[in-house]
Amino acid sequence: MSYKNQTLLIISSLFCTYFFWGATYLAIRFAIESFPPFLMVGLRFTLAGAILFVVMRLLGSPMPTLGQWRGAAVIGLLLPVLGNGTVTHVQLTVSSSVAALSIATAPIWMAIFSSFFGHKITRQEWLGIAVGFVGIVLLNLGGSFKGDITSALLLMFAAASWSFGSVWGKRLPMPQGLMGAACQMLCGGLIAFALSLGFGETWPNHISDKSWLAMLFLVVLGSLVTYSAFQYLLKTVRTLVASSNTFVNPVVAFIVGIWFANEQVTTNEYIALAIILVGVFLVLSASSESETSKEV
Repeated sequence: MSYKNQTLLIISSLFCTYFFWGATYLAIRFAIESFPPFLMVGLRFTLAGAILFVVMRLLGSPMPTLGQWRGAAVIGLLLPVLGNGTVTHVQLTVSSSVAALSIATAPIWMAIFSSFFGHKITRQEWLGIAVGFVGIVLLNLGGSFKGDITSALLLMFAAASWSFGSVWGKRLPMPQGLMGAACQMLCGGLIAFALSLGFGETWPNHISDKSWLAMLFLVVLGSLVTYSAFQYLLKTVRTLVASSNTFVNPVVAFIVGIWFANEQVTTNEYIALAIILVGVFLVLSASSESETSKEV
């Protein structure tokens, strides 16, 4: 692939993760108005994974090995289930804007987990981590959680799970190209279905048109397109660059949440957003500088 084409693919993938994933938080809120959380996650990722798997096989991708299926299952558990599934569950009680704001801490967690695999955290990254956690504390003290420690901890767990899976996934055996994304989504969707059964979730008696449209958005744009784009970025650019969508996602989530769902965003949450994004910027810019110095 030429440098020009690769650059275009990277820019297109970043666009998808910035804007489509920013809107998925509101789509999740609309979908779970009818569907139970883990049933919705199972339906979303199983459909998207199965469709992409069939397409990749028709295009000539080889059948994944047993080891590759295991790697895909691990990442399917960490990203679609523990990451996205936990966020989906918490959105039963927390607005889409606040959920997106909490997940904005992902690059901070990635910096921490990267240190497990040999990355040395710089002083600027430590500063960014500290600033980011100040923003988290501020959000929890005066934001929409209103003392709901369980939801706050679950969202931190979701961000940590997604981040750990993003870092570890580069080191696990995985099918090549988009077949890897297909297997991860398919495995994650099936695990989510199992959890749904375990939690006693049942198929809804009535599904609104809004929930069906939200599901369509989540399957096609949120999963088939954007999850695949994110996996491409993880394989092509540094993990922290691939996660730079966390700068934009909360802003997009705030805008669509206010515009389409009349969500209320407090002054405290705007301040927390600013502080968290400063922390994320410090982490990302420090990583960029360290990478540059290594290349030189």
